[in-house]
Amino acid sequence: MTIEFRKATLGDIAKMRELVKPEVDSGIILERSEDEIATNIRSYTLAFDGYELVGFCALHIHTSYLAEIRSLIVKDGYRGNKIGENLIKKLLDEAKSLGLQKVLSLTYKQSFFERLGFVEIPKETLPEHKIWADCIKCKHFPICNEVSLIKNL
Repeated sequence: MTIEFRKATLGDIAKMRELVKPEVDSGIILERSEDEIATNIRSYTLAFDGYELVGFCALHIHTSYLAEIRSLIVKDGYRGNKIGENLIKKLLDEAKSLGLQKVLSLTYKQSFFERLGFVEIPKETLPEHKIWADCIKCKHFPICNEVSLIKNL
């Protein structure tokens, strides 16, 4: 298995939505409309095994110093092969190159992010616009079991 990573294009949107659909249906990942993905297409990094999309995630910039890793997904059957870890590392490198100072994540996979140097923070410290722009769309809002983590770059 040779996994290749590249930035997303508009032509990838249908495959991205198809890959993430089971996680959206279960409430693990927030649904993003085609238009929302298109608007933020430059945020996404994709993982391919040949022509098959096997994972992706996004680096969403909140402020001049803070970004968020969102929508991390790796296809069943490919999990455990460091694809998610490599996606995160690519986004952390991108964040550093942009001059960002911190990257946050809201996740159910706390130990995964902690292995990559993220530390837990209180949800109350999240930017307010994050809560109202994204969390309010979640079917679990306001009772959220996700953990907030941050990594200083």
